[in-house]
Amino acid sequence: MEVNLEEEQVISPWKEAWRTFRKNKLALVGGGIVTFFILLAIIGPFVVPEGIDDQKLTEARLQPPSAEYWFGTDDFGRDIFSRVVHGARISLSVGFFSVMGSIIVGSFLGILAGYYRGIVDGVISRIFDIMLAFPSILLAIGIVAVLGPSLQNALIAIAIINIPTFGRLIRSKVLSVKEEEFILAAKSIGMKDTRILFHHILPNSMPPIIVQGTLAIATAIIEAAALGFLGLGARSPKPEWGRMLADSQAYFINAPWMMIFPGLAIILTVLGFNLLGDGLRDALDPKMKT
Repeated sequence: MEVNLEEEQVISPWKEAWRTFRKNKLALVGGGIVTFFILLAIIGPFVVPEGIDDQKLTEARLQPPSAEYWFGTDDFGRDIFSRVVHGARISLSVGFFSVMGSIIVGSFLGILAGYYRGIVDGVISRIFDIMLAFPSILLAIGIVAVLGPSLQNALIAIAIINIPTFGRLIRSKVLSVKEEEFILAAKSIGMKDTRILFHHILPNSMPPIIVQGTLAIATAIIEAAALGFLGLGARSPKPEWGRMLADSQAYFINAPWMMIFPGLAIILTVLGFNLLGDGLRDALDPKMKT
């Protein structure tokens, strides 16, 4: 009697995650929006018709949207479309680099707290608790007030306030991973702690970092816009979206397009990252799978 055995195809976790992600239509929409703004930030400034501070005070001041000026002009006669495109590079750079800084520092502190426990865990966790006791935007305002208003200091402040989020996330992940059999086996053969931490524990903690990092970029863009709106972030004439909103306050009745288009850019970018982050969470988190 012959028995035909079908060889079961082994699918890697990342391929399975990609398969799940592709089935999520909203996640694909979010990925498309994020991709569009990333491409806009990379190539947009090279193809826009005018520079960020090309002023036409006499002939083009406060012009409404038209075939010549797609998004209209501001109170200095500057092309708002060109400034919004340039602002994509600034806002995305602040969001990306601030979150990268938060991930690096927060992951390092979270790994130390979760792996060594004891006094190390107590000190780091109390620092996180103190930072989380303050509303994030107020803490960012305080940091920028000490360092001085600028785009670079706003980036540093946003990175600092997001450190506890990633630190606590990695700490909880380390506490569960460190009890796995392969970690105990690595300890039993005398493997060094640094190798265990960065070659075994950290790679197994990447899925939640990726998800939280994607969502954190959206939050960082909003926080950068809020600081710019309050005059604590980018300074004129840099076309940061929050700064553009602040400059449009006096003209929101006579020239509402000055406020509408930077605001739409913020809304769409944040929406894209949130949809993408939710899709990644559904794809990478085993608890979300049926």
